[in-house]
Amino acid sequence: MNKKIRILVVDDHFVVRIGLAGSINIEPDMVVEAEASTGPLAIEYFRKHRPDVVLMDLKLPGMGGVEATSAICEEFPDAVIIMLSTHDGEEDIYRSIQAGARTYLLKTAAREELIQTIRAVHSGERCISPAIGARLAERMAHTELTARETEVLKLIARGRSNKEIGSALEIAEVTVKQHVGHILTKLKASDRTQATTTALQRGILHLD
Repeated sequence: MNKKIRILVVDDHFVVRIGLAGSINIEPDMVVEAEASTGPLAIEYFRKHRPDVVLMDLKLPGMGGVEATSAICEEFPDAVIIMLSTHDGEEDIYRSIQAGARTYLLKTAAREELIQTIRAVHSGERCISPAIGARLAERMAHTELTARETEVLKLIARGRSNKEIGSALEIAEVTVKQHVGHILTKLKASDRTQATTTALQRGILHLD
């Protein structure tokens, strides 16, 4: 008899973990080996159980799914991780794949798609859906914001003025204006409001 695909489920919501485990454990070739509610626990349980596949929630408290994925893949390059998320922003998808996730799957996906994806990545496939692939292609066509520009953008989203941003980041107001100009150009936005809206749609920013 073939060995079952051993799976680590990572999600901070107990009900979601129960739902995923229930969907997986009824499959004859799969079993949930362990469940984790945080990024650090995901890393700890991966080391302990060495699962065949990880279902990783993108939005985790503290250490997020991208950071946890990156840490696991750095230590275990052959780790097979599926990023699960309610967001389809191109930046989220791009960062997840960059961190080492084999694919990106929306939590709204049908159960059959989840099961098929687990089997596919376990067999060595990337298994990126056309819709996710299209979003990833969109991201690749855009110019990336620098870390400083992202910091400025976060403060713009909070309604801060250039003077307030300069004070918060300890940089000159004229420097802030330069960053804002670069942000508008890169996001193809006409003003700060449009830049914030675009950043939220693409997954560069998230409403906390």
